[in-house]
Amino acid sequence: MSDSSPLPPVRLHPEAELARDALSTPLLSRAARLARWAGPETRVDAGGGLVDEQLPAAAEVLGLTGDDAAAFASEAWRVALDTGLVRVTDEDEGTVAAGDDLALLTSGSPHDVLTVWLEALETVLADASVPDLEGLEGALDEDGEIDLSQLEWDPEGEAEFLDGVLGNLYLLTVSEDGPGDSPVPLPALAASMIVPSDMGEPTNDVLEQVSDAMMRLDDQFRLLEPVGLVEFQPVDEALMADADTAAEELAPPDDTDVARYGMVRLTPLGLYGLRSRLLEAGFAAPAVGDLADKGADVLLDGTATFPQRAAQAETELWMARREPLAAARELLAAARGADGGAPLRRLRCQQALSLVGAEAEPALREVLDDAELGGLARVWLTEHGAADVPAPSEAMIFWLTIDTIAAQLAAEGNSEELRALVQGLAAQHGGFFAAAWRVDHPATADVLEAMGRLHPDKRIAKEARKAAFKARSQQGG
Repeated sequence: MSDSSPLPPVRLHPEAELARDALSTPLLSRAARLARWAGPETRVDAGGGLVDEQLPAAAEVLGLTGDDAAAFASEAWRVALDTGLVRVTDEDEGTVAAGDDLALLTSGSPHDVLTVWLEALETVLADASVPDLEGLEGALDEDGEIDLSQLEWDPEGEAEFLDGVLGNLYLLTVSEDGPGDSPVPLPALAASMIVPSDMGEPTNDVLEQVSDAMMRLDDQFRLLEPVGLVEFQPVDEALMADADTAAEELAPPDDTDVARYGMVRLTPLGLYGLRSRLLEAGFAAPAVGDLADKGADVLLDGTATFPQRAAQAETELWMARREPLAAARELLAAARGADGGAPLRRLRCQQALSLVGAEAEPALREVLDDAELGGLARVWLTEHGAADVPAPSEAMIFWLTIDTIAAQLAAEGNSEELRALVQGLAAQHGGFFAAAWRVDHPATADVLEAMGRLHPDKRIAKEARKAAFKARSQQGG
C-alpha cells in the first residue's frame, strides 16, 4: 500500500460512541479494573509485571478461571502499565500506584479515552508480532540472550507483515467495491500479502506460504479481538489438527466452506484505530466529514479523488452547515479555473448543486453569461423547471462537452461509461470532430486523443486523433 496517494475516505462513528466501545472492550476494561484494584500490597517485578504470587488474586478480581486465567491477568496488567493506568512508584521495592491516565477513563473527554485505547492497541500489536516462544529456552545463547536466528524470527519483518495485512483489511473495508461491513475470509487476506498480482494459478510453494501465513494470522487475530480491533471467527480446529491436510485444503475453499478457514472484519473502533495509525505513519487517510468546515474550494478539490458515494456524503455534510443560496454561490466561485483540476471541480460542483432546491436559483442565473459556468447553470435551471432559460450557443455546448469528458477522464479514467458516452457523441453528431478541435478549452486536445483511444471504430478513432493533432497545433503545443 503506497503512502503517496490518498486512501478512500472512511466513515467513522462519533467519538463518544467509539469511546464507549473502547471502555467496553475486554482488555481495556480488565486493565482499568486491575489499576483500581492495585494498592500498597501490590508488587511488581523488575519489568513492571505482576509477581507470580499475585497473579491468582488479579485473575480472581477479573473473574477469570481456567488454565489461561493468569496469562490473561498478566496481559491486562501489562496494558494498564503501558497505558499509564498504573505506574511503578519504587522500582527497588516493586510498589505501584494509580496512574494519571486512570482518571481519564471516567472524567476525560471521548478523545482522551480513545487516546488511552490507542496506547493499549499498540501494546497488543507489539505482542501479536512476537512468535510462540515455547522453544525459547533452546534459543538462549551463552550470555542468556535470545538468539533470534534460532527462532527464525525477524521482528521487523513480522511487524511489517502484520501492518501490511491490517492495511489491506482497512483498504478492503473502506473501498466502495469492497466487502464493507462483511467479514473477509482469512485465506484471501493471507493471499493478498503472498500471491503476486500478476500470478495466474498459484504454485504449490505459494499455496504453502499462504497456508503458513493464514495460521500466523489466526494466532494474531485471536490476540487482537479482545482489544476491540476486529471481530474474528477462528480457523476450524479440525483443519488445524492436521497441518499437512490443512495446507492442501486452504487454497481453494468453496463458498460453502469458506467460514471454516477463518473470517475477520474490522470493528468501527478498529477502523478508527487503524486510520489513526495510518495517519501517524504518513498516509493520506481521509474521513468523511473532514471537509465540512472548510471552504468550497477545499471541498471540490478534496472530493475530486473520492469515490462517488463518499463524495456525496462529504458534500451533504458540507451543505448541511450552510444556507442553500450562499452555498451555491461559494461552490460556483470555486468551480472556476483553467488548471488541470478545474473540469473535475466543476463536475463535483454540479453534483453538489443537485442537492439544493429552487432557493439557489439566483446564484445560477448570475453565472449564465460565464464562459466556464454558463453551461452547467443552464443544465441546473432546466432540470429544476425554471422559466426563461436562454438556449446555449453551439460554442457553449461544445465547450461543456469537452469539459464534461475531461472531468470524467480525471475521475474514472477509461471507464465503460465514458466509452459509451464517446460512442454516443460520435454517433449523434456526424461533424463533431470537425468542430470540436476548435473549442477554446485547455483540455481539448487531451479529450480528443482519449476519444481516439476509446472509440472502437477505427475510422472514427482516426478522425478523433486528427482532430486532437489540430487542437494541439492550435494551442501551440
